[in-house]
Amino acid sequence: MLRDIAFVCLAVGVIGLSYGAASVTAGFAWWFPVLMGVLVLAASSEFLFVGIIAAGGSPIAALLAGLLVNARHLPFGLAVPDVLGHGRRRLLGTHLMNDETVVFALAQDGTARQRAAYWACGLGILVCWPGGAALGALLGSVVEDTGVLGLDAMFPAVILALVLPAMKERGVRRTALAGAVLALAATAFLPAGLPVLAALAALPLSRVKAVEGAVR
Repeated sequence: MLRDIAFVCLAVGVIGLSYGAASVTAGFAWWFPVLMGVLVLAASSEFLFVGIIAAGGSPIAALLAGLLVNARHLPFGLAVPDVLGHGRRRLLGTHLMNDETVVFALAQDGTARQRAAYWACGLGILVCWPGGAALGALLGSVVEDTGVLGLDAMFPAVILALVLPAMKERGVRRTALAGAVLALAATAFLPAGLPVLAALAALPLSRVKAVEGAVR
């Protein structure tokens, strides 16, 4: 478990390099991605926020988009209520909540192991994510065009690697394809960052396919 958590935290740090470099080259101060990394601690919403601002979108639109993406944390909290602790510890535990910490916690047997996995992964990401962003910001201030290094492709590449195994299921493939079509169509009239959110409209298709399979 600790080995797997270490590899995930290392990967998060590498993605943080991309985030920090992209933020600086987009015109943000070097400290901005680091501060965001500590206070927000949510890679997808931070990338989305920076991307919308860099593309000329309004801060309000960027904030609302980030909040919408992070809305997935609501069911996360319902899934792991026993690992968050109590009092001030619970506040920190809630801050550490993300996809990785929840996945590692749910994969363990017993509350003690779930709590250990959750906190080990959460604290590791709390160090690696802003740390990677700081190194990326330094790199972005030295290298004029970070696109040459392919840093901007790290995040989508990691997400693609995580998604590919699920594509073995026909229903998931259809839903993903429908979402991609919606996102591409929406780029013609929606601000940067929002077309990806429009792809969420395809999610009911997966539910429909599941119901059809149950009926059959």
